[in-house]
Amino acid sequence: MYTTAFHKKNISDKTFLITGGAGFIGSNIVEYLLEHNAKKVVVLDNLATGFEENIKSFLSLSNFTFINGDICNSADCGKACKGVDYVFHQAALGSVPRSIQNPIATHNVNATGFLNMLIAARDAKVKRVVYASSSSVYGDSPVLPKVENQIGRQLSPYAVSKMTNELYGGIFSKTYNMEIIGLRYFNIFGPRQNPKGEYAAAIPLFIDALLNNRSPAINGDGNQTRDFTFVANAVQANIKAMFAGNINTEGDVYNIAVGERISLNQLTEILNRLVGSNITSVYKAERAGDVRDSLADISKAKTNLEYSPVIKIEEGLKYTLEWFKGNKIVV
Repeated sequence: MYTTAFHKKNISDKTFLITGGAGFIGSNIVEYLLEHNAKKVVVLDNLATGFEENIKSFLSLSNFTFINGDICNSADCGKACKGVDYVFHQAALGSVPRSIQNPIATHNVNATGFLNMLIAARDAKVKRVVYASSSSVYGDSPVLPKVENQIGRQLSPYAVSKMTNELYGGIFSKTYNMEIIGLRYFNIFGPRQNPKGEYAAAIPLFIDALLNNRSPAINGDGNQTRDFTFVANAVQANIKAMFAGNINTEGDVYNIAVGERISLNQLTEILNRLVGSNITSVYKAERAGDVRDSLADISKAKTNLEYSPVIKIEEGLKYTLEWFKGNKIVV
C-alpha cells in the first residue's frame, strides 16, 4: 500500500517496535516499515482491540516478530524492547464512551501501560519514542483552530489518560535524557479501522451502514465538526517524527490532522455520493464527553517535522471505501 517514502534515512539496519501493531494505525505503520525494508519489525499486542488478521500477511516474513503480550505487564514491555532502536507506541484503549463506562481500564492501559513502556524503552536505551496522543486533550477549549500550547479542561477519562501521556513524556525526556515525541491525532480513519463493536468510530460505522443499505446513526444534530485525517497522513507523521533532526525531542507534541473540518452531516452526504446511495441518517442523543468542534493548526508539524498531509478527506474516503469493498489500494 505504501509506495511513497516518508523518510530519507536508511532503515535496513534498524529495528522497530510497534506497540498495538495489530490495531488500526499500528498495523499501517508496520506495513510501511516492512514495505521499506526495515531490518526488523516487532509488534507487541494483546489483541484486545487489535486483530491478528491485520498482521496475518506479515507473520511469515523473516524480519517480522509478533509478541502476544500486554503493555500493562512490565515484563512484556521489557522483552519487546530488547535490541530495539525505535519505538512507535500506538497501544491504547480508545473511545471516549468506553472510558466513561470503564475509567479504570482506560487508565490502566493508557496511563500505566504507557509508563511501563517508557521505563522499558529507557532501560533498553531506545533511541527515540514516538507515541500517540489525542486531540481530546483540548477538552472544553473554544479556540479554533487548536494550537498545541492552548488546551482546556479535559472532558473524559480517555482525554485525561492522553494528557497523562504527554506529562510523562515531558518528564521522562528531561529526567532521563530520552528523545520522546507525542502526536495529537485528530480523528484518524482508513483501511483496517474496525466498524464492529460498541465503540467503533464514525467513518467505519457510516461506511458499513451505507454499503449494507442501512441509515447511518449520528449522535447529536450532525452539525458538530471534525478534522478527519486519513491514516496515511498519520503514518507519514509517525515516520517523519521518528527521524526528524534538529527539533525539540524533550516531550514535545504535535497536532496531526489535515487542517480542514467538515460536519458529520456533510460527511454522510459525501459518503452517500461516493457509494451511489441516498440514505438518510438517524439521529440519537449527544454523547457525554464529546467535543463539539475540532480543527487543528498543523503549522508546527509542517515546520518542524516537514509533515505534509497530501490526502484530503474525500480522497481518503475513496481509498477507505475501496478497502471496505475488498479492493487493494496503493498510496
